[in-house]
This record gives sequence, C-alpha cells and structure tokens, in this order.
Amino acid sequence: MSNIKELIERYEKDRHVKEINTYCSGETPVRIQLEGMVGALDCFALAGSYRQLKKSHIFIASDKEEAAYVLNTLQSILENKTIHFFPDSFKRPMQYDELDKNNVLLRTEAINKVHLTNGQNQILVSYPEAVFEKAVDPTLLDKDKIEIGKNATLDINTMIELLVMYGFERVEFVYQPGQFSIRGGIIDIFSYGNEWPYRIEMFDVEVESIRTFNPTTQLSVQDITKVSIIPNINNKFRQDQKISIFKVFAADTCIWVKEADMLVDKLQFCFEKVESYADTVAIKSEEELREIFNERAFIYPSKILEEISDFNIITLSKSSSFPADNIVTFKASAQPAFNKNFNLLIENLKENTKNEYTNFIFTDNVKQIERFYNIFEDMGVKVQFHPLHKSLHAGFIDHNNKVACYTDHQIFERFHRYKLRQGFTEDMAISLKMLRELQPGDYVTHIDHGIGKYSGLETIEINGHKQESVRLIYQSNDILYVGINSLHKISRYVGKDGTEPKLNKIGGDAWKALKRKTKAKVKDIAKELIKLYAKRKASKGFAFPPDGYLQTELEASFIYEDTPDQLTATQDVKEDMEKPYPMDRLICGDVGFGKTEIAIRAAFKSVVAGKQVAILVPTTILALQHFKTFSDRLKEFGATVEYINRFRSTKEKNEVFKGVEDGKVEILIGTHALLNKGLKFKDLGLLIIDEEQKFGVAAKEKLRSIQVNVDTLTLTATPIPRTLQFSLMAARDLSIIRTPPPNRQPIYTERRVFSDDLIKEAIYYEVQRGGQVFFVHNRVKSLNEVADLIKKLCPDVDVAVAHGQMEAHDLENTLLNFIDGKFDVLVCTNIIETGLDIPNANTMIINNAHQFGMSDLHQLRGRVGRSNKRAFCYLFAPPLSVLTAESRKRLKTLEEFSDLGSGFQIAMKDMDIRGAGNLLGAEQSGFIADIGYETYQKILEEAVIELKETDYKELFKEENEKKQSFIRDVDVDTDIEMLIPDNYVSNIQERLILYTELDKIETEEDIIKFDEMLKDRFGKVPSQVYELFDGLRIRSLAKKLGFERIILKNRKMNCYFIGNAQSIYFETKIFQNIMQYVAGEGKFFGISMKQTNSFLIMTKENVKSLKEARSLLQDILDKVEDKKVA
Repeated sequence: MSNIKELIERYEKDRHVKEINTYCSGETPVRIQLEGMVGALDCFALAGSYRQLKKSHIFIASDKEEAAYVLNTLQSILENKTIHFFPDSFKRPMQYDELDKNNVLLRTEAINKVHLTNGQNQILVSYPEAVFEKAVDPTLLDKDKIEIGKNATLDINTMIELLVMYGFERVEFVYQPGQFSIRGGIIDIFSYGNEWPYRIEMFDVEVESIRTFNPTTQLSVQDITKVSIIPNINNKFRQDQKISIFKVFAADTCIWVKEADMLVDKLQFCFEKVESYADTVAIKSEEELREIFNERAFIYPSKILEEISDFNIITLSKSSSFPADNIVTFKASAQPAFNKNFNLLIENLKENTKNEYTNFIFTDNVKQIERFYNIFEDMGVKVQFHPLHKSLHAGFIDHNNKVACYTDHQIFERFHRYKLRQGFTEDMAISLKMLRELQPGDYVTHIDHGIGKYSGLETIEINGHKQESVRLIYQSNDILYVGINSLHKISRYVGKDGTEPKLNKIGGDAWKALKRKTKAKVKDIAKELIKLYAKRKASKGFAFPPDGYLQTELEASFIYEDTPDQLTATQDVKEDMEKPYPMDRLICGDVGFGKTEIAIRAAFKSVVAGKQVAILVPTTILALQHFKTFSDRLKEFGATVEYINRFRSTKEKNEVFKGVEDGKVEILIGTHALLNKGLKFKDLGLLIIDEEQKFGVAAKEKLRSIQVNVDTLTLTATPIPRTLQFSLMAARDLSIIRTPPPNRQPIYTERRVFSDDLIKEAIYYEVQRGGQVFFVHNRVKSLNEVADLIKKLCPDVDVAVAHGQMEAHDLENTLLNFIDGKFDVLVCTNIIETGLDIPNANTMIINNAHQFGMSDLHQLRGRVGRSNKRAFCYLFAPPLSVLTAESRKRLKTLEEFSDLGSGFQIAMKDMDIRGAGNLLGAEQSGFIADIGYETYQKILEEAVIELKETDYKELFKEENEKKQSFIRDVDVDTDIEMLIPDNYVSNIQERLILYTELDKIETEEDIIKFDEMLKDRFGKVPSQVYELFDGLRIRSLAKKLGFERIILKNRKMNCYFIGNAQSIYFETKIFQNIMQYVAGEGKFFGISMKQTNSFLIMTKENVKSLKEARSLLQDILDKVEDKKVA
C-alpha cells in the first residue's frame, strides 16, 4: 500500500465509513455524530464515503481559513475530482461594505456547476459566513445562457449586440469577468462561472476553434469544443432571484459540520452584523439602497438551520443544536509532536512498523522527500515509510486501519500554507507594461542621435515596400525615423524629475562630445571597482568544505517552502564560499522574501567549518530581532550567538568581546559597534551586512579593511542604484530574489483620508482575529496624542508607544512585549521600518503617508503580511487634489503594486520619481540629466566591456576567450516589406510593445515561441512578420560573424565589419577564416571585399530576399566555423 489510491481504498472499505453510509441511505434524514476525529481524518472519511457511495457532500468548516485547508486536503487526496469552494462575497468575511469580484465569481461558478449535475455527486466546501448569503439562482442563468460550439456559424455583429445587452464591456484586452474584445477574427470573452476566459477563433462566419486562455499572459491554456457564456451576474439580479446554496443539492446529500454549535452562533452573529450594517447605510438615497440590498441577499439563521435539517447531518463534535441519532466512533490519535527531533521521529516510525502500522509522510514539496532520505541516510538508519507528494493540513494515527499519516510541516514545525484561487486584476495583466510603455510626447534617448520626442508609429515606403518605424522629433522639428530593427537603440529618457531635457540636433557634435565625456568619467569609476574586484580575485580566502548532513537538516527545518530564487541564491552563496578566493555577493530581495534565511544558512556553514561570523545591522532593534531569529533557528544545533548594541551595558559588551577573541562566540550580531577597534575575532570567516542601504560611506570604508580576505554577503531590500548597476556588470556577484514565498498574500493597500471610524474598524477587525496592529506616526511630539486617540476609540485595546528617543531599556522592553503579544497596537515612528519581524501583526496604518519616501513606505508595508493571513495597509493622506505631484505619484504607485515582489519595480519607479539624482555621486548626476538614465546604463556597460578588453585584458582573460561575440548591436537596414500590419494588430501601443519584445529576441527558440504567441493571440501570422523574423536571424548571424551593420537595398547586400580598428576581433580565428573564404571560394559566389576610410565591407550583388541573405550568411558561418574547429 504505497500510494494515495490504495490508502483511499482502505477508507472506502472501512467498516465505520460503511456504517455512516448505511445510516445515510434511509428514507428520512439522519443525524450522526463522529467521535475521535483528529487531524485530517475527517477528509479521509469523507473521501472514502464519497468513493463508496456516489452522492453529494457539503463540508461546513468553522471559518474561511479552516475551509481552505480542508479544500486543499480533499483536492490532493481525491485526484481527478473537482472540489468546489463556496466563499462569501466580500473582501473580508462579515465586512459587508466591500464586495470582492473574484469571490462572487467563485460562488456563481460553484452553484452553477453543482446545478448542471442536478446536485448529484458533488463535493463542496464552505463556512458559516458564506452559507449565510444567497447566490444567483442558476435556473435563471440557464435561460440566458449563450452556447457556442465548434463549427457553428456566428455573426460577429450580432454577437457584439448580445454581449453588450448582457452587460459585458468591450475592452482592448480581456482581464476580468464581464469583458470581451474583438481583434480581427478572434473574439475573447471572459464569462462569469468559469475560471479562465474563452478565445473563439472565426473563419469568416464559422467558429474554427475555441480555447481558454490566461489573461495575465494572454496565451491559450487548452482547447475545448463548446462554451456557455453566462450574463454579467453583478448587476441585474433582484433579491428574489437569489437562492440558498442548499437548494441546488440533491435530497440525499450529506452535510458535514465541523462545529455545529459554533455554526449556529456564527450565523446569529452574522445576522447582527448585517443589521448594524443596514443602520449605517440607511442615510443613502432609495436608488442606492436598492442596489446595495440587491447585491447583498442574506438568509435568516433559523431558515438556514431548517434547510440543513432536511439533509443528512454528520457533526464532528458533540452538539446541542443537532442532537445525534447515531454515534460512530473512530479510534485515532493526533500526530505526535517531534519538535524537529529526528531521533524521536525515527524511534516512533520504527515502533509503528513493529506494531504493523504503515507509515506515510505527506509533503507538498518534493525537495522535502529528498531531505528525509538524506537525513536518515546520514544518521545511518533504515526506516520504513512511504513518501506521498500530497498536501495534508494535519497528520493522524488511525488505530483501526493501522496507518500513521504524518505531515512534513508538523515534523519540521514548518508553516503550512493553503492555496485559494486568486482572481485576475487589471494590475496583474498590465502593471509593468504600463510603466515602461511609451506615450506620444515622452522623451526618448537615441544612442546615436541624442534626446528626442516620441510621436508615434508611422508606415513609410522604401523603394515601393512598406515598413513601419518609430517617429522621433528633434530640435528645429527635424524628424528621425527609427526602423523597427533598431528599437534597442532608443530608450525612455529618465533624468531629473520635473525638468524637461533639451532636444538634441540631428547630426550635431554636441551629443557625441557628451557621450565621450560621460564614457571617460564612467571609466574612472569602473576602474576603481574593477581594481577592488581584481584584488579580491587575487587574494587568498578560505575555501569552505562541502555541505554535511547538519546543513541538510537545518535547511529542511525552514518553516516555509523555499522559492526557486531562494534555492538558487542559497546554492550560489554556498558555491562562492567553497571557492578559494573571498566571496562578495549582493542579495537583493523584497522585504520578507527570505534573505535572512539565506544568511542563516551561510552563517551555519561557516560555523560548521569552525569559522566565526560577524553580522552587521543598521539598528539596535534589528540586532535584537536577528539575535532572536538566529538563536531560534540554530538552538538545536548548538551554535553560540551573541549580540552587541546600545542596549547592552559596558560590562556585557566586554564579556562578549572576550568571548569573540577566545573563539567561544561563533556568531556575533551588532550595529556599528562591530567596527570597534577593540573587537578582535579569533578566526573570522564570514561577514554579513544587512540592509546595506542604511550605512554611510564612513562605515563602509571601515568595512573594506576587514573585507579583503573575508567572505562577504550583503543583503538589501531597496538596492542602492549604484551598487545595483555595477553588480549587474562585473564588480560584484548578484542574486535577485523575485518570487514571493508561496501563498504569501498580496498586501491589500488602500489610500484613505484620516478617519476615526476607519481606524476603529481596522483595529477591531485585526484584534478580533487575534492579530496586532502597527500605527505609524512620524512625529515624536504628537505620538502620545495619537495613542490617546486610539485608546478613546478602542477602550478595550492595549496600546503601546515606541520611538527612537526613548530610554534604551524602555524601548527594548516595549518592543519585546509587543513581539510577545502583550499589546494589540503599537503606535510608533518609522523605527519599525528596519526589519522588525512580527508575523502576528497584519494591519498597518500609516499616518501622513505622503511625507514618506517611496522605499520607506515599501519597507514599512513589508512589516505586515508575514504569515498567510490577509494583510492590510492603510495610507492616510490628505485628498489627492492637495498633494504635490510627486507625493501623488508615490502613493498611487504603492497602491498599484500591492503584490509582494514589487519592491524591484518600486525601486525602478522610485528612480523615475526622484530623478536619478544621487545615482553615482554628484558629478555623475549632471550626465544622467543630459543623457537619460537608460542610455547612461548602456554607456556604462560599454565602458566596462572596453576596460575588460583593454586595460584589464589579463584579469578577464578567461572571460574574453569564452566570448563569442564582439558586437553589441547590429543594424539591419533593408527595403523589404517587414512590419506587423495594422489590420493584424490594430492597437498602436500593443504593436510597439510587440516590436520591442521582438527586438530583444536572441535565439531561434524565442522566435518560434513568439510566432506561436502571435498565432494564439491574433490569428494567422502574415508574411510581413516572417520577414521580421528573418531580420532577427540575420542579426544573430551577423553578431557571430563580426558584422555591425548589414544593408540590403535594391538587391545589393553590404556587410560592414566592426568599425573600431583596435578591436581584438581582428586578431581572432573567425576573422582570418572569413578573409580566406572571400579570397578563395567566395569569388565563385560573387562575394567581394572593399575598404573605405572607416570600414571594411563584404558585398554581394543580386540578393533577392532576407531569406536568401540569411542562408548565405549561414553558409559562410558554417564554413568558417568548421575551419576554426579543424
């Protein structure tokens, strides 16, 4: 019995389950109470009961969170069976003022799908707040359904009329229910009652194919044969057209209730909440009231209980509301607590095997299974267990069936997350695209011609062939057309904020001079950094040994699941540590993305190898926090962790200093005090710098002296652009963590004007679900007044005050008490922004948010939402109309990017907002203002490449030899018709985005992918687009051959070699082989060479198409490369 199927079969045959089914098969409904239910045993009993006797089951959990866990467990143990989830309609349960579109969609989908099967053989999971509401009556939807099948005939205009009549809205691209779009012969419709939108492809009036697609990528998911489209359910149903969810289920359905008495109480509580909500909206107009009450239709608690009584009820606890007719007793016990102690676990598993119990270990992460095997192997023990790659919310031992089902998250005390289907929002589909998109009137920089203004796309004729190009306007209204093959040469101008740049003159010298000057300056900065890099590469460091089993055990006990980025970053850090020269790696990751965990793993690796670790943090509080985190994670492994900050007395400090010198203290965490002259390490192996952006230059210089031959790991959430840029190039190694931890929910962020009611509601909501609240107010003077206001609004809530000017021990005590949950609300200045990590605090209110900088706000917001509870962040600011443009932009950006992982985008946008002012020291900001940020970046990159090829040739010898291409940009200039026709993609913005994407393509696979994407989204690809593809292929061939420009006009092809006569390219094998080829074999094909003042050109007459040009270049490449090999 090694797989889930066999395990479920065991429950199908279980006598208790048969007993339940026998009771439920009578004429009249029965009430059964199940005793001895622990862990996820109820899910197995339900699954067994369903498999044995196909009928419907409804599981009513105690609350939304529990319902989500049960849903996930049932989904994973009942393969190939759809389990429906029936949520409430609101953003948060029992907060009746705000509807959540995604939840409404899930409700309709569930009730509709159950209705289609006449309520038979369905399993639905819900909770009290959700069954308290009515849902749209599915029989009404039946009448209005539009059904479309493959090969049916369909008139597009009639379709548009119908959709509009049904309340659908026509948009360019579909991203949420109730929208449709039409592009040529493709109709996209996002219907209610289905997870994905539909794409219908027409051939004239016949439906050629129907498929579902993902609105975020706009790409297809799967083909289907017919669709039924439900009208817009948000806007046209009266209360009397809605019904209770129980009405659609067959009469023999079983209702499983987790806690029956709680269900009764909760329904009553919901009813009272609705009544008080009704009082608050009574002041609205009649029209508004009608709409509000049509959207919100509820059922009296007594009515719900009556309806439930018509079905078989299975309660999982003793209940006075539903006294049981029969009791079925299961003999089971909960999964034992092993406290991460593997010896206990091994003993227990062996004991089970001895008593003929079968051991199962459930995990939703394959990596964990590997870790179990590694740990058992390293400890040299043989244990019998079956790993199951399934998600289970809680383990149990079933004594009747002799099975022990354990979950890895309970063994390792990891945090187990549930996954609910998230809706699609406009931001997801279009967020980043918008940031980087060009609007007519935007300033752009062309690398060869300077700053101009973008004024749209234009189709121009070249030798009778149409081509599309970007039109830029320069000084004295000169117009420059940039071909779509050279889009990479233009970039959006980002300079000082609020000041308009001066337009350049086409063909003037000013721009060239400016570029030269900038490059020279950049080279100086880059030289400094490369010197440091060289020094590091040359100096001898300590090569750490490979991982042992202790390391594996530490990594397996991490309470969250590693994200792919986190895994790669961990691997990179460990590999760097194992190299003989010192590491210098920068890890950029958003707040709460698990950078600290990587630091813990690196620190532990160092301790295992007998080396000490110093961890430098910017604030006293963070030192304390890290001390707690590191001690908690490493206590099982016996590493000694100490910390120094201003909270510690001189006596304590001296003791710590002595311990460090004797080597007794293995990990030392501290603020600037670490840089104290009196502190001597016995054997320092690793230096970790956290929140790099907070340290001044002086502190960094002191660090440099320690750093030369010590491995260094730097963590930062908002990268300082300068370090970011250079590390992206060559002077530092960089790991970026972009993926948020799984099921970390986006932080619900909203901008509001200060209001007592909202504060009261937000605080009570959080405190009632057992959480804590941060109230950030950045004025120490009035901090106590704010605290008093909160005490007045919420008299029964405990409020604490914290700010940086308090006495050291008072501040420490206040924060520790808050961390321990002794206070509900912490009113504080932004001292919490640096790294206070309290998973229980999930609501943050920021007062006068418009006075904070972008990265501060983002850091602050990252302090909440650290568990899997939904987090809220309210930004209090005056109305938008009175704010400065910059504050407005800042708050809006923050609201748009509520998703985690947006730190990177925010840092990028922050640079747009603040102007690239202090990017690379004062003298550089002038250049950035003149040139624009992205162009500056390009020049920077070029400068570094040149330095690598010239001044530091020796240092980068290996890298240069590996290098295949000596050219960054290739110009392909041709008179052949190559464009995306506007009757194929009519939206100009979208065409420009497609051109830009095309321009970035490097490989043949990417071209094929792009081709498929076009076919999928816009229909059959026209021939002009294939010419574009050939242009790209020519570009990559030219790069390999060493041509920087290819001109194909009037059937004559000219290929220009690199213009820089000093380039190492002319010393390479490939260049010599080309010369030999042209002199020999090439003559027969009419290929010749000619030399002008500045270029060497290879030419060939009578080349009719790009395809021909492509195969010619491919031929040459094959021949010269064969020679190179030979």
